[in-house]
This record gives sequence, C-alpha cells and structure tokens, in this order.
Amino acid sequence: MVTNQLNIEKISWETFRIGELIENLAHKSKLSSQPINIPHPPENLILADDSDFTRWMDKAAGYLNLEVEPINTPYSEVNELIKAAAPAIIQTPKNNPNNQPRLFALVQSGRKRSTLLCPDLKTRKIPNRILQSILCAPYEATIGEDLSELLKEAQVPTERIEKVKKAILNEQLSANRIEAGWLLRNQPGSSIFNQFKHADVFKPIYILLTMYFIQQILTIASWAVIGRGIFQGNFDSGWLFAWALLLFSTIPVQIIVNDAQGELSMNAGAIFKQRLIQGTLKLEPEEIRHQGMGQFLGRVMESEAVEMLAFSGGFMALLSIIEVFLAIYILNLGIGGTLLSVLLVIWVIITTIYLYRYYKNSLLWSDTYRDMTNDLVERMVGHRTRLAQEDPLHWHDEEDQSLDKYLQLSRKMDNIRIQLNSIISRGWIIAGLTGLLVPYITGAPQPQMLAISLGGILFASQALGKFTGGVQSITGLAIAWKQVGPLFHAASRSRELADLSLVSPSLQQIATKTLTKHEIPPSENNQLLIFARDLSFRYQQNGRPVLDGCSLMIYPGDRILLEGPSGGGKSTLASLLTGLRKPDTGSLLLWGFDRQILGSEEWRRHVVMAPQFQENYVFSETFAFNLLMGRRWPPKDEDLQDAEKICRKLGLGELLDRMPSGFQQMLGESGWQLSHGERSRLFIARTLLQNADLLVFDESFGALDPENLKRSLQCVLDEAKTLIVIAHP
Repeated sequence: MVTNQLNIEKISWETFRIGELIENLAHKSKLSSQPINIPHPPENLILADDSDFTRWMDKAAGYLNLEVEPINTPYSEVNELIKAAAPAIIQTPKNNPNNQPRLFALVQSGRKRSTLLCPDLKTRKIPNRILQSILCAPYEATIGEDLSELLKEAQVPTERIEKVKKAILNEQLSANRIEAGWLLRNQPGSSIFNQFKHADVFKPIYILLTMYFIQQILTIASWAVIGRGIFQGNFDSGWLFAWALLLFSTIPVQIIVNDAQGELSMNAGAIFKQRLIQGTLKLEPEEIRHQGMGQFLGRVMESEAVEMLAFSGGFMALLSIIEVFLAIYILNLGIGGTLLSVLLVIWVIITTIYLYRYYKNSLLWSDTYRDMTNDLVERMVGHRTRLAQEDPLHWHDEEDQSLDKYLQLSRKMDNIRIQLNSIISRGWIIAGLTGLLVPYITGAPQPQMLAISLGGILFASQALGKFTGGVQSITGLAIAWKQVGPLFHAASRSRELADLSLVSPSLQQIATKTLTKHEIPPSENNQLLIFARDLSFRYQQNGRPVLDGCSLMIYPGDRILLEGPSGGGKSTLASLLTGLRKPDTGSLLLWGFDRQILGSEEWRRHVVMAPQFQENYVFSETFAFNLLMGRRWPPKDEDLQDAEKICRKLGLGELLDRMPSGFQQMLGESGWQLSHGERSRLFIARTLLQNADLLVFDESFGALDPENLKRSLQCVLDEAKTLIVIAHP
C-alpha cells in the first residue's frame, strides 16, 4: 500500500516536468509516437492560474496532434472518474497545505487498480482508492476527524464506521467539485482510424460481423436439418430437437448483433459529431459569409442524415454482401451450381446499373429539394419585406415552378424505386428458376439437390433485397455528404500553435506589464501593442483590394476612434487585427511577435472584437454562458462576480434582477427574449469580460439610446486596456 510521502514522490511527477509527462504519456498510451521534446513551461506559468497552465498544456499536446480537457467532477463521482479517465493527468489538490501540487500520469484505468507512468518511465499499478484519497483528502479533512469521533460516540459498530463515514461524506461534500486534472485525448480532427481505435469502435464492428456470419450459418444449418428430415421420410425427435436448438440459438446471437450495432452507432456517432463541430469552428469567414440561414439549416439536417444512413444502410449493404457470397456457395452445392452462380453475378451487375441510375436521379432530386428548403427559409426570414414590396399576385410564381419540377422528379424517383424494390428480388427468382430448367431438362436431379438450389435462389433473393435497400441508403449518404463533407474535412486542418519556447515566457511578461495612457504617455512607452506596415487585403484573388498599403501603430492604453464610409475597409481592418483573416501582403505584429510564432489561438486571446450586431449571436443557453463563453467555462465565482459588475455598469442590472433564474436564465428563441438594446449591451459585456489586451467594437453602440450609450461608453473606457471603436462619421 502506497501511503507515505516518499512513495508518492516516486510515482508522481513534479509540475515543471509537465511537457515531458505529456509526451511520454502519449507514447505509452499509444495516442502518439511523434518525438517532439516538449520544453519545460516557464516558472511563472506553473504558478499562474489553472486556465493559463491548461492553455499551455493544450498547446504542448497540440504538437502531438492531441488535446487536453480539464476534469471538473463532483466529490461523489471521483472513484468512477478514476475507473474510466485514462489516459489522463491527475493533479493533487492545490488547497492541500502540506504538499506542493504533483501530477500522476494515468496510463490505464481499472475497476480496482490503475496503471501509472512513473517519472523513471516505468509503469506501476496502484489501488484506485489511493488516488481517490489523494484527491479528496483536503475536502475530507474539514469534517473527517470530527466525524470519526462522532461515530465512535454514537457507538456505531467498528466494522461499519468506514461505510457510514463514506456515506455521510458523500452527502455533506456532494456540492464540492474537484478539479482533478486533465484528460489527454485525440483531437476531433485527427485520423478517424486513431479515434476509432482509442474509442474502441472496432470491437463492436468485429462482434457485429462475426455474430452476423454465425447467425447466417445457424439459419442455413436449421434449413439443412429440416430438409434432411423431410427427404429421408422420417423426422425423429432427435432431429426435431436439433432443429429447435439451432432456431433458438439465433435469438441470443441476434441480441448480440443488435447490441453491437447500438454500441457502434453511439460511439462512432459521438466521434462524428465532435468532428463536425470542430470542422465548423475551423471554417474561414470567406467560406460561410455568403451562405444564408437556409443553407446552414440544410447542413444541420444533412449531418443528421449522414449519421443515420451510415450506421443503418451502410451496414445493411455490407452484411448483404456477405449473404450474396453465402448464396453463391449454396447454389454451388445444388444442381446447375455454376450456371446459377454466374446468373447471380450477372443479376448483381444489373442491380448495380439500376442503382447507379437511381443515384443520378437522386442527386438531381436532392439538389432541387435542398434549393426549395433554402428558398423557403430565406423567404420566411424576409417575409415582412416580401409583404411590403412584392405584388401578392406573384408571391408564389417561383415556388410553383420549383414545386412542379420537384413533383416531376419525385414521380421519376418513385418509378425507379418501385422497379428496384420489386423487379430486382422477384425478377431474380424468375431468372433463377429459369436457370434450373437446363439441368432439370437434361437430367434427373435428386430432390435433395433441387431443394438446395431452390433454397439458394430464395436466400439470394433475400440478399439482393437487403443489398438494394442498403445501397439506396448509401446513395442518400453520398448525397448528404456533399453538404457535410466540407465540415468533416475542415476538422483536419492543422492548428496554428504557438512556439512554446518563445511565447510562453516573453508574451506572458509583456502582457502583464500593459500600461494605460494615464500611467505612462504613449510617447514614452517604447513597447508597441500592434505594429502594422503596408497591409493589403482583397476578398477575391483578382478583385479590387479593400485595404492597400495600410500602416498603423497601437500603443498600450490607446483609445482610437475609426470612422469612414460604408465599404471603406473598417471592418476588414478589424478582422485582420483580430486574426480572423490573414493579410495578403504586409507585416502585422502583436507585442513584437507575428502570427506564425504566436499561433491563431494565442493571437485571438489577446485581441478580441465585438462584431457588428447582425454578425453577433445570442445562443440558446444561460445568461452566464452568453456572457462568459469567451472567457472560461465552467466559470468560477470570480468570473460571475466580474460578470455581475460589468452588467450593472452597463445598465443590465435591472434585467439581471428581473430574470427569475438570474445568471442561469435561459436565453434565445425558446428562452428569455432580449430587446435590441439589451442584446447590444450583452455583446459589449461579453467582449469586455474576455479581458484582452486590445478590444475592437465594430459599430456596437448604434442601437443604444442616449442614456445607455453614455453609460456603455463610460464602462468600455473604464474597463478596456486598449480600445478601437469603429463608427460611421
């Protein structure tokens, strides 16, 4: 049992070795094999807030194509966490006054014992209760000793004291959440093979295919037993029992097949959704700026279709192919085996040609359907404008034309579908029976052989029916993939990571020394926040440049008002400064570093913009989430305190008091509805709470009345370190 301090030090890592720990844990858990030699983090970062340390860890893991996720778990679920967390980094509590924080590299989790990677790079198994005790000790210390004395005074039997104590601690400490460490996992955009491997997705695939094959063998065997009894002229109890046993054996096999398919759909579906979300976040503004709400809705609908079709029709088609090969084997055992097998192969080719025709028409039909959906949503969004500006006699002209085209294509699709579902399987039976005529006429086949051939024909008909349905689903999958594929592939785009050896110490020190204009005038401050020289940018490769030869310098503490006519490039300049877009030419530095060194994530953490009103959103989530989504989630008490302070300075205090659930009030379409001005101030508060070095407000004050405008401007001037306000003259 490992309890003493010496043994704990042998199996745990010092915090400054976190880079070495991440790399070796990734190699040991087979998440990555890349040799990176991650440097030690700077000392000031180790002692910094957990969020800063987590960001550094995430960037370090990014060089291994991995990511880390903080673990925040209730006290009562610590044991369950340890049993399922690996690979993970477990951190001893920082509020333990007796020890400096140390790290445990959890390689493999188990029900009672888990495997740790020690600093000497050897693995060692320890009981889960030891890790649980280390994580929970500071919380239990507050009431643990008094509780033990109380239980003794209450004369609780000695053998039950620990059990009773554990139950009371779970009840008393259930509200406490423990920051236990970090999960180490593949990025959503990493190789699908690696994600499936570490999520154990291949296991249900193997089970599914094996059990399905066994199920078909059992079915064929039950047919063979019945046939044997019939053609022998007697059917004794032994054969009847064998037939019943084979028949009932298919039931547990079918249950295992269904269970494996459900597990596969759940695990693979989770990976698929994570990848789509990651891909959406990695899309460039130019890839989506011209798309309307209807197109976004279409992508959401198609993503759901892809998941459903991939795990239903895809496996149906795969399993039907197994049945086709089994049918060929059965046909070869009967009369005219070669001829019938060749006929079946030819029929499969004919079926494939029909299915290709179905695919081409489905493609045209789905494009028409998608255009109608997009048009419908856009017309619903602009319905008021339509009522005011369009002649009612012509409201539905375009809709009628689209609907007529859609109906014609639907009829054609229905005809093809009927042919597939009826002619293919039934036509094969006719073709198969016709193939039997040759050996039947030329000789006198045995009844047993004839029965086997008939069984093979019926089995092949069933396989063709499944194959047709599966390929139809795959056709729908291929069509839906045209919308979802760009999101899926965008997830694999490489992260722009910070140079760990340069950024962490330097930028951290510079950022903490940000000066305001009131402390030292810009003329005496030789440290530039933003330096831009000869920036140029155009939206299209051969288009007119929106910015050309733009140069500027921004010092810490500056308050800049940027005015100009619409289309003059103000918002474009703001998107370059905030890292949303890259300049075509020119030099752009933040704190003396370019984007290649800082990485896009670090850049956007230091420069934040509140976009124009129509490009900003209230999410269907809590008021707190909408405020703090750019800062940290889940929030800490100080985050909520800062949020309340900013809200009250912006005049949102009355709204906060009026909402029944306060910060936990749901907003959005199905929640609390905010007025235009309240939404504007919410966007301002969201930007201020990110506590960035440079804040850019793009026409954020236009919807405010004079009183709230004055209040909001004063709040922004008080809270922003460095400020750019974009407005019309």
